[in-house]
Amino acid sequence: MDEQTRTKAADDELDQLISFAMGDENYGVDIQTVKEVIRLREITRLPKAPVFVKGVINLRGDIIPIIDLRERFNMEQQEYTNMTRVIVVEVDGRSVGMVVDSVSHVLRIEEGQIEPPPPCVGKVSEEYIKGVGKVDEKLIVLLHITKILTTEEKVELSKIQRSGAPKEAVKEKVKEEVKETVKAAS
Repeated sequence: MDEQTRTKAADDELDQLISFAMGDENYGVDIQTVKEVIRLREITRLPKAPVFVKGVINLRGDIIPIIDLRERFNMEQQEYTNMTRVIVVEVDGRSVGMVVDSVSHVLRIEEGQIEPPPPCVGKVSEEYIKGVGKVDEKLIVLLHITKILTTEEKVELSKIQRSGAPKEAVKEKVKEEVKETVKAAS
């Protein structure tokens, strides 16, 4: 087996993950579903938005619905900090932002280090879990991004992204912020 074939075989056995924390627990999502990781910015709340949606952000002209994973997983809420991040993922062809406490780094984990999910892992329902990985004596709960939202919730998110109202709400919010900044600078 030549070097290139050996490297390819090794790569096929490794999963790359973005690891992040919520409370004392470590989680990971497949890097192929992640579009980007950004600092938390102001979230525009929407009237009549589904309960699971914190609001939307304007990311370079795209309206991105935001979900707080602590809320989604029924974890105790805490104040956002300068470590709080939004992981923008692709779910069924749509961008969704997930608020997490902090993002650690990119991990490479061998398939042999991933075990099937036990009936209940921490505060996260087993339906959201792809498996549990073991890395350097730490356990990382691997999430099924496509299963974090139900079919009905995905439909609700697509309505938010298609409708003009959220985009207009974000535009109005940006105009207000610009006016305030100009006033403060005067």
